[in-house]
Amino acid sequence: MKRYTFLLLLSIILFSCSDSLSEKEIKHFREKGNLIVKKTAEELSENLMSKMKEGGIPEAVDFCSQKALHITKKISDNQGALIKRTSLKSRNTLNTPTENELVVIKEFQNKLNNGESLKPQVHLGQNGNPLYYAPILIEKKCLMCHGTLNKELSKSTDSIIKSYYPYDIATGYSEGDLRGIWSISFIKSKS
Repeated sequence: MKRYTFLLLLSIILFSCSDSLSEKEIKHFREKGNLIVKKTAEELSENLMSKMKEGGIPEAVDFCSQKALHITKKISDNQGALIKRTSLKSRNTLNTPTENELVVIKEFQNKLNNGESLKPQVHLGQNGNPLYYAPILIEKKCLMCHGTLNKELSKSTDSIIKSYYPYDIATGYSEGDLRGIWSISFIKSKS
C-alpha cells in the first residue's frame, strides 16, 4: 500500500512539474513576443533613422552604441521580459549568443538555406521561463552599416563603426541574409 501511495504521489508531482508548454501557452507567448519585437524594432528604427537625418552615420552609430541597449532594457522592464538581439556575427560583445541561442540561429540559417519560411519559435527554458526566438533578416537599408566593405559599406563608415566597436564582425551581409535573432525570455510572475 505504501508503495502504491508513493508512486501515486510521485506521478502527481511529475505531472504538475511539466517541462513543456501547452499549445495555448505557446500561442500566447508567440503573440506576446511578436508584439514586443514589433514595439522594440519600431522604437529602435525610428530613433536610428532620426539620428541618421540629424548627423548621418556618426550620429547613428553613436546612438546604437549609447542608447540601443537602454531602449531595449526599458522595454524589457515594461514588458516583464528580457529582450536581446544576438547573432553569429556580433557587433557588440554584450550581445554574444548563448549556447541555446546558437542552436536557434543555426536552425534558422539551415531553414533559410533550404528555402523554408522562418517563423518565431517558443520553447520552455531550463529555468522554466518561456523563451521566444524570431529571425532578424537584413533589409537593404541595413547594408550601409552591415554590408560588404567597399561595396555598400564605405571605409569611412567602417572606421566610425570600429571606433565604437573594435571587435565588430557584423558585416559582409546581403539583403535577405539572416542577421541574427530576437531572443526574449519571459520572466515568471511572482504570484
